[in-house]
Amino acid sequence: MDIRRRNNVVINGRPDGPVVLLAHGFGCDQNMWRLMVPALADDFRVVLFDYVGSGRSDLSAWSEQRYSSLEGYALDVLEVCEELDLRDVTFVGHSVSAMVGVLAAQKAPERFSHLVMVAPSPRYIDEDGYRGGFSAEDIDELLTSLDSNYLGWSAAMAPVIMGNPDRPELGEELTASFCATDPDIARAFARTTFLSDSRQDLKSVAVPTLVLECAQDVIAPREVGAYVHAAIPGSRLVTLDATGHCPQLSAPDATAQAITGFLGATR
Repeated sequence: MDIRRRNNVVINGRPDGPVVLLAHGFGCDQNMWRLMVPALADDFRVVLFDYVGSGRSDLSAWSEQRYSSLEGYALDVLEVCEELDLRDVTFVGHSVSAMVGVLAAQKAPERFSHLVMVAPSPRYIDEDGYRGGFSAEDIDELLTSLDSNYLGWSAAMAPVIMGNPDRPELGEELTASFCATDPDIARAFARTTFLSDSRQDLKSVAVPTLVLECAQDVIAPREVGAYVHAAIPGSRLVTLDATGHCPQLSAPDATAQAITGFLGATR
């Protein structure tokens, strides 16, 4: 199988630079990183890709069985790394992809040197002693709404997820990204995302890790960032002066600066 074509792999930046692998979240694709790539390309080899089922990936390669758990997405990451023979990778994962990166590093620790978790959440559903931001009823309602009317759900939810109501073009872009995703694949990815619980996997992280949170984020509230930071020994927590769940779009310069500053201090 042609992994580069399957995952629409795109490489930018310095051919001899340290590798930064950018991984998008639910309902998105690699285009979500475009505003950050110029800030990284001078110093790094920047590798972008689309998970199978997203963006311009090969949709025929998608299977519900493989992608019914986050391990299937971690396999995409590892197969891209193997295809390109990537080593000492800084994995930058947005939202659910932060946990995908944890799983990938768990499975092939020799390939990864750093983790950057952008607006991560290891579990979205509240539990005694843990606040994920949603009740079980909230998630049931979200998934039911998504099942019954995916396009309507996308139009209603994307601006809420993006935040920044004073910049409606950002919500419109996320809405367009959601609506471009095959509804059946999106429904499966949503269930995998919002029903996952990766809290125990955080204990396995053994590389320098940056946890990037936004000052206001309805999907991953500040309590979640604090939890992830506390669960990963030696991690660094940075709170961006940004609102919404997608700082790579709403605050790309600050997000890129936080990442390059972290890498400069830990290499």
